[in-house]
Amino acid sequence: MQIKECIVSAPGKAILHGEHAVVHGKVALAVSLNLRTYLRLQATSTSKVCINLPNINTFLSWDVAVLKQLLPDSGAELGNVNELDAELVRMLRNFVGVSNGTLDTRSMAILAFLYIYLCVFAKELPSLTVSVWSELPTGAGLGSSAAYSVCLAAAMLSASGTIPSPLSDQENTARWGEVEMELINRWAFQGERIIHGNPSGVDNAVGTWGGILRYRSGKITALSRVPMLRILLTNTKVPRSTKVLVAGVKDKMNKFPSIINPVLESVDAVSCTCEQTLTEMASDTPTPEHYNVLEELIDINQHHLNVIGVGHTTLDTLCQVTLARGLHSKLTGAGGGGCGITLLRPETECSVIQNTIQDLKDCGYDCWETRIGAAGVQQHSPLALHDSGLPSLLL
Repeated sequence: MQIKECIVSAPGKAILHGEHAVVHGKVALAVSLNLRTYLRLQATSTSKVCINLPNINTFLSWDVAVLKQLLPDSGAELGNVNELDAELVRMLRNFVGVSNGTLDTRSMAILAFLYIYLCVFAKELPSLTVSVWSELPTGAGLGSSAAYSVCLAAAMLSASGTIPSPLSDQENTARWGEVEMELINRWAFQGERIIHGNPSGVDNAVGTWGGILRYRSGKITALSRVPMLRILLTNTKVPRSTKVLVAGVKDKMNKFPSIINPVLESVDAVSCTCEQTLTEMASDTPTPEHYNVLEELIDINQHHLNVIGVGHTTLDTLCQVTLARGLHSKLTGAGGGGCGITLLRPETECSVIQNTIQDLKDCGYDCWETRIGAAGVQQHSPLALHDSGLPSLLL
């Protein structure tokens, strides 16, 4: 089978507002990050399927003939884009040697790769090499697994000819049309189901479409026009369990319903007010008052998150360190450690940004300057990434 070489990328994600409240039917705003995962798919003549994941020190290969034995008998239907094939997942777990309780990053990445590969190329398995490199830390709640799944889906659908390349002779980077993006998103969701079990679909939607998405009670809506905002993204490197934190909020709700329920209603209002402000900023020239509102909403929401019990001393330190420089921060995601975001105004001086980053690194944190509202999944020509600083295996 002749396949088409391709290079794709997809963004990470952060929650701007609505953490935890979204579990209880409130609005959350999910935003794309301009920290991306890159994937290169190359055709080979080795009769092997290879995957290179240098971020997690994983380099594996399988004979195509061996993988063919995992396919069902001729005429039997393999997993489709709308439904996870539980039998295929079971077979792959046995093949890779992964027990049902195993959730480590390496095992889940391999399972998602093999599942999407076998489903997309079921009629004729090609030999190929897939190399992936990410600017996103794993396990930090920044959508790294979704960006990976989106890249896998986009690259394999494009390489197989299921979707056409969006690149023209005049373009080095391009996006697919809406129909193709929907198909990419649906396959990426299957990858996320393998990795996480019961995901909301928000992370892969952000990775596919980018921008800013509104999520409430299972319904995902993209904001039609969004401003590109600069932020600092800080990883406290404190591990946390989303499951435990979510359960803790539920316990507080049961114990103090008349106190916690109004807090969640207020978080919902913060999300809606922020959405309205962002819409105004995208429709007209952003003003200092717009940024004042965004900063106040960040402060209010961070206090709410502390009230419901998902704060952490490292996040308090983040807020104090950045406020000393005149900047406003909040946690993003599950809390209890993890990551936080800091809004940067257009007039924020470079020296302030660099000094703040150094202050946070002195606290033992990782910190990046990036943007929210970045483009979703894209295909690139090799020329587009030539001077990007990416590892040589992608170029």
